[in-house]
Amino acid sequence: MSQKSLGEFEHIVLLALIRLEGNAYGASIRQFLHSEIDRNVALGALYSTLERMEKKGLVVSVLGEATAQRGGRPKRFFSVTAEGKAALRHAKQVIDTMWKDVAVKASGESYAF
Repeated sequence: MSQKSLGEFEHIVLLALIRLEGNAYGASIRQFLHSEIDRNVALGALYSTLERMEKKGLVVSVLGEATAQRGGRPKRFFSVTAEGKAALRHAKQVIDTMWKDVAVKASGESYAF
């Protein structure tokens, strides 16, 4: 299996889906991103990303029950697939590798964070 490269927004959305533990739908993901990382996301941009990740096989979605509160519309719940989890592990490995030895001094300046 070739590793799928994740964009930054895909990366944080996948992490949000995992952290929301089965309660990940558009509005809950959007609220989570705002409360956890102060990121305001348009629902259209979020759904475009979720649909793209679903086509890539990184997430799956299922329709929940239709409710009167939602005008008879069901919520679409998203979860991360095994392939999505593998992509997250790979992305973490890449980032960890790139951060390795960042504290090394270059040109007399320390890059320690």
